[in-house]
Amino acid sequence: MRINLTKKDIINSIYMQLGFSKKISENLLEDFLSIILDELIRKKKVKIAKFGTFELRFKKSRYGRNPKTLEKKIITERNVVLFKPSNELKKYINLNE
Repeated sequence: MRINLTKKDIINSIYMQLGFSKKISENLLEDFLSIILDELIRKKKVKIAKFGTFELRFKKSRYGRNPKTLEKKIITERNVVLFKPSNELKKYINLNE
């Protein structure tokens, strides 16, 4: 059972399925990911039809607690990425269980 899907796995899959060289497959994947990241930073939301929506949200700083030591710490403000799958993706996943 595979736990992680790496970039190398995706590059090999593109190479095997589409027949591009591994260098072209790597450039294709890197370009695809950079487009998504750039749009996410610029527009705060990226929707990929029949897949899902990535959204950038700002979280304020807050107090948190280490459950083991009960030590209180301030969690700094930051941006987080949320992903909401589309209905088509949910249906596809539930059909293939």
